[in-house]
Amino acid sequence: MTPLKTFHIHIKGIVQGVGFRPFIYKLFVSHKLKGWVNNTTDGVHIQFNATKEFSDEILYIIQEESPKLAVITNISLVEVSFLNYSDFKIVQSAFQERTTQLLTPDYTMCEDCLKELNTKENKRYQYPFITCTNCGPRFSIIRSLPYDRITTTMNSFIMCDSCNKEYENPMDRRYFSQTNSCPECTIELSLYENGKLQTGFTDLDYIVKQWQKGKIVAIKGIGGYILTCDATNADVIKQLRKLKNRPTKPLALLYHDIYELAEDVEMGIGEKNELEKPSSPIVLLNIKKDRMTPIALDEIAPNLNHIGVMMPYTPLYKLLLDKFKKPVVATSGNISNSTIIYQNEKAIEELSKIADLILLNNRQIVVPQDDSVISYSFIKNYRTVIRRSRGLAPSYINPDLILPKSSVLAMGAMLKSSFTLLNHQNIYISQYLGNTENFEAENNYKNTLSHFKDLFQPKLDIVLTDKHPNYFTTVFGKEIAVNKKIKSIEIQHHKAHFFAVLGENALFNCKDKILGVVWDGTGLGDDGNIWGGEFFTYQQGKIERIHHVNEFPFILGDKMPKEPRISAFVMTSHLENNKIIKDKFSKTEWQVYQTLVKNTTLKSTSIGRIFDAAASIILGIDKQTYEGEAAMQLESAAHRYFKTNNFTKFYSYLKSNKISSNFVEYLIKNMISDIGKGYEKDFIAAKFHISLAHYISIVAGQIQAKKVTFTGGVFQNQLLIELLISFMDDDFELYFHKELSPNDENISFGQLMYYIYNQD
Repeated sequence: MTPLKTFHIHIKGIVQGVGFRPFIYKLFVSHKLKGWVNNTTDGVHIQFNATKEFSDEILYIIQEESPKLAVITNISLVEVSFLNYSDFKIVQSAFQERTTQLLTPDYTMCEDCLKELNTKENKRYQYPFITCTNCGPRFSIIRSLPYDRITTTMNSFIMCDSCNKEYENPMDRRYFSQTNSCPECTIELSLYENGKLQTGFTDLDYIVKQWQKGKIVAIKGIGGYILTCDATNADVIKQLRKLKNRPTKPLALLYHDIYELAEDVEMGIGEKNELEKPSSPIVLLNIKKDRMTPIALDEIAPNLNHIGVMMPYTPLYKLLLDKFKKPVVATSGNISNSTIIYQNEKAIEELSKIADLILLNNRQIVVPQDDSVISYSFIKNYRTVIRRSRGLAPSYINPDLILPKSSVLAMGAMLKSSFTLLNHQNIYISQYLGNTENFEAENNYKNTLSHFKDLFQPKLDIVLTDKHPNYFTTVFGKEIAVNKKIKSIEIQHHKAHFFAVLGENALFNCKDKILGVVWDGTGLGDDGNIWGGEFFTYQQGKIERIHHVNEFPFILGDKMPKEPRISAFVMTSHLENNKIIKDKFSKTEWQVYQTLVKNTTLKSTSIGRIFDAAASIILGIDKQTYEGEAAMQLESAAHRYFKTNNFTKFYSYLKSNKISSNFVEYLIKNMISDIGKGYEKDFIAAKFHISLAHYISIVAGQIQAKKVTFTGGVFQNQLLIELLISFMDDDFELYFHKELSPNDENISFGQLMYYIYNQD
């Protein structure tokens, strides 16, 4: 008989809060193996008795049959000194000084819990906080690691006898389910209305009636509060916009099921699967002309062809929406441009100015998060992350990257900020943290970073910042470096973008020349100008800026991005007979701005400002109320054209029209000429997009790069991605972002990649 030996398995990855220990327990007991399993701050550990042959087999089974929410990044098996075990058990989690565990994101309600939610005989029938080891909050409630009830905000809830039996039964789905509760040991709802707080609230029908009456209801979710109202009631949506100071920015919708949604939107299999993933993000979908639900589209997404929609990812949302049976507006619980509110006291103080009712609960949120946002291109079905937050953040897994053992903090940019922490060769990229020009966003950034420091206790070796000296993240990063007595390094904005997409696609070891197209709204360049239409090459560790769009004057600071007419003005200031532009300004403005253009030395290459100029010239959008509004409407106009006309109509135009050396002037003159010829706006918008894609393909061909990467906020434009794939895919290898957004959220990750892989 082959003698038994003792083996130790160490598993790293997202393996806590996903039912991994119960899975191991059931697996090992079923194979009559004896030993133990536990959580530690560096993953899951298993020790057991087996033959050498069976230890290899059990290692294979673990990898093949692990829980669907688990992500194993590393698994090792070693023989240790023999210990004779009498049974198999889950032992108490071990706390170690070094925390190397990846964090588990928050997940939507699973199918098993949904079934129980609607089963009258089940003790959790219609219970708004039903969860199990396969679903529910994780990252948002963690105070420290490893992931156990005592280290979460669930620690204050004492389980009833029934729940405790489930929790201690290895054969139960809720074995070691740290979020376990039921109506007997309930997470308690409260209702704030007319200045009074009603605790122990249970009447969800009352909330539905308030929606029906045209009321605004704030509801506490997993990552914070959302503001809700009837999506078919234009008057209440107008009121919500006024109170929230959000005049035109699109609002997300929450539908009660996928079948109702399918009546209103065009939805491919990729988009349907995205909506039903455990991350349950907002997905941008095109509206059907013959939609069945009378949603107030003009108020929800003014001048756009698409809406952002999501499924009810918490049992509370599901119960309410199933009763209401219509979509509701579901927008972040905040005043416009502020961070999402997640604390009950602040919700009562701030949201009572907007909402008629506030539905609270007493499960605390440690880390606030907005909803993630995903978009798909309409023909090629290419997936783009627009916002990486709830359900996707914070762990980032890319096994193809070779990471140093040093501890590095990358601070990111100002708009769409995030930070990245490299610690013990794990990468953590924070959730979307907003625009840090805003004081509340600054505090949220600081609090989130402080939480990460508490979780991981990193011994930082270096801090990385943007080159812009006035970004909050730059100033704060340098303060951290000084206080820690460590070095800080500035990394140029667009180089960080380029290295982010190189890193995501693990292209650093490629020997070929790689072209990086980095197009966005703004970033301080190495020459002190405002870059944003850049072409870099990367080859064998060396980066070079080899091309950019033609420079134009940059005036009036932050006013220029907010008023597209100013971009149109500076790009036409040298042209004669530009009456189209002159009519957009008062006589005084015209004179003052002409003087500014003549005297300014600050230049820009921003594609974002070119989009603004085009939107002003083509669509007459002279001022915008939210970032990217003009560009989004321009994309929608072009999309409308391509819904009824294919790309091939433009091929003869592309072949017969060579782009001049001054690309900006070429674009502007063509737009003005086409308007003069009476062409329809949607056609001119389509032609503008085609010209951008054509321009990139020309540059790529000129430098003879077969591999082309794309990054920067401009590549949130799904139509542009569609065109690039259509025109370039046969001749080039194209690389886009995968799990990170192309916008400034990826800057912190790109700073880290630049620090590790740049050899200049």
